[in-house]
Amino acid sequence: MLHVPVLRWGKPYESLEVDEVLHFRTGEPIAKVSRANGGLLQRDMRKADRARQTLREIPCEQLLEQVSHAADCYENGNLPLGDGVQSPEDFVRQQSASTGLPEHLCRANMAKNSFVLKNMRQILDCLTRGLPLEILRKGYGVEDRNVIVSYQAQTPVLGAVLPSNSPGVHTLWLPAVPLQFGLVLKPGPQEPWTPYRMIAAFIEAGIPAEVFALYPGQQDAGAALLSACPRSMIFGSAQTIEQYRGNPGVQVHGPGFSKILLGDDVVDRWEDYLDLMVESIHANSGRGCINCSGIWASRHTREIGQALAERLGPVEPKPPEDPEAALAAFTVEGVAQAVWKMLESDLKDGGVQHLTEPFGPRLVEFERCAYLRPAIVHCESPDCEVAKREFMFPFATVVQCPQADLLRKIGPTLVATVITKDEALIAAATDATNIDRLNIGPIPTTRLNWLQPHEGNLIDFLFRSRAYQIAEMV
Repeated sequence: MLHVPVLRWGKPYESLEVDEVLHFRTGEPIAKVSRANGGLLQRDMRKADRARQTLREIPCEQLLEQVSHAADCYENGNLPLGDGVQSPEDFVRQQSASTGLPEHLCRANMAKNSFVLKNMRQILDCLTRGLPLEILRKGYGVEDRNVIVSYQAQTPVLGAVLPSNSPGVHTLWLPAVPLQFGLVLKPGPQEPWTPYRMIAAFIEAGIPAEVFALYPGQQDAGAALLSACPRSMIFGSAQTIEQYRGNPGVQVHGPGFSKILLGDDVVDRWEDYLDLMVESIHANSGRGCINCSGIWASRHTREIGQALAERLGPVEPKPPEDPEAALAAFTVEGVAQAVWKMLESDLKDGGVQHLTEPFGPRLVEFERCAYLRPAIVHCESPDCEVAKREFMFPFATVVQCPQADLLRKIGPTLVATVITKDEALIAAATDATNIDRLNIGPIPTTRLNWLQPHEGNLIDFLFRSRAYQIAEMV
């Protein structure tokens, strides 16, 4: 059986304790993954400075070329994985088998990660506002206005506690390498495949192996990473966000509560935007923080909800290798049942109607996994508790709310698609501090522009701008 080791600054390490990654339907072991503990990670972090020192010796232009080469290795190459070799098709099958994501969606996420690597030069140019990367490497330099500027790195490495739900989130840590930061990653328990394959692709492209560290493990490994890395990312629930709120060293990526808002000037033509709503709710099996979890409008909300229910309600689970499969399985025992129990409780509230109920049960249980079929719920007002929910399957509430109250009532929103030509509503949405990414006009919430920051600018997170003056020495 394939054995995937801990990677300690490029050196494989097999631990005595291992975790098995199992096929979500058959229970067949796919791989044994060495388990790192928090003490091992903290001990290895004493060498973290070497990672940045090593990368700063490589010209940024060379790193960008290597990252571009890594994109092809990642998407098309046969790469080492533990004591075996992994082809692209192996990767897709293994990822699907452990996460429950249909194989064609695994390929789509693979292409998304590869796209970011191929276009890294343009992405960094936008994230840095055109700042020469050499200034970031040295820590100071002269910009176009002939003024000295200084950006001080706040860490030698970027740490990340990674999830298992959607492989697309890995795009967020990829820019660290050409910015000359080492990587310290804790893979998700069901999704070790992307970080390992990505690191293998970087190494295959010529980037030194000693700048990478991967620590699969349990909660103590994640806690140790967040404690030991001066700058790190974590992906988690609303409770996780609260735990790290106000911590400048941790960038938290939690539920998105992304929404579509229909202005009064267009809502009478809501049918024109039905395909956009379906895509926003259903893409990638609804697993992303950018999936729409709420449609808000002042009128026609019941008709909108009914139309969405007719489109999404009949969707059934299919085998992961089926190219028409649109739903991802819940592979951790009891999670789907717990989610459905929570949602069932919310559906008992007044002013709430479950519109997909006529299309059959939403919870579909198999021997070793379960699925949640798409659920569309109508809310007569924003005060319904279910209007504040987000789940890891195609779920959305359709909420009736006066336009004057929309922006005040929607709450924290990662992506808001505001469909209107009303200049006052556009101006108010532009000023709304509870919206992170703002789309004006008919743009699906799931359609990102990779040349723009996602949940904060990585440059601002990894560097500190400061004053820097140089006097002539006599």
